[in-house]
Amino acid sequence: MPDPAYVQTAFARIADRYVLTNHVLSCGMDLWWRQVVSRRIRGWNPKRLLDVASGTGDLALKLQKTCPDCEVIASDFCPEMLAHASSRGVRQTLVADALALPFPDADFDVVTVAFGLRNMADYPKALREMRRVLKPGGHLVILDFSLPKGILRAPYRFYLHRVLPRMAGWLTRQQDAYEYLGGSIEAFPAGKDMLTLLESCGFSEADSTPLTFGVVSLYTGRR
Repeated sequence: MPDPAYVQTAFARIADRYVLTNHVLSCGMDLWWRQVVSRRIRGWNPKRLLDVASGTGDLALKLQKTCPDCEVIASDFCPEMLAHASSRGVRQTLVADALALPFPDADFDVVTVAFGLRNMADYPKALREMRRVLKPGGHLVILDFSLPKGILRAPYRFYLHRVLPRMAGWLTRQQDAYEYLGGSIEAFPAGKDMLTLLESCGFSEADSTPLTFGVVSLYTGRR
């Protein structure tokens, strides 16, 4: 699993150009992925939501607009990323480790983590901690990269390992931070493996929805 010290340092180095780089590398699809997430969450009518590993606040900002009656708190263990989230309009931010969230039990209606669980040092521990702060019946939402199946798998892996790091390196001047990305996606549990992990951590109604031909997957579960 990822080394937390390296991950924190890497994200601190790319924080200034993180948003732009994400838009370019995903060809703008990251905007649609967050739209899908926010629409699903709006249907649950949450009153209090925690966005874990919020980074520069892209999802938190979207949720503030889509769910105006919901209190959205953005947490991340990288203060440099959260500084950008605050400057972009995220109303509540908190520097916090996802493996030891500073909140009481059953505190949130929804917990989200977008492109962040994959970077954590202990997936099961992080998931159990997110479950702990969820109210009974509350929802967990995970949005993260996965590998497409079929004929798209090989060309996507070529892009992931050969093209993406060079493009990201040109945009951020921190190519090594994105060379790490491909390996982290390859090692991250996806599809049925993620559903099994969610169930083993105490979540029910675990569900998986592939987006953009499986380049990204949306997972949900309930406490």
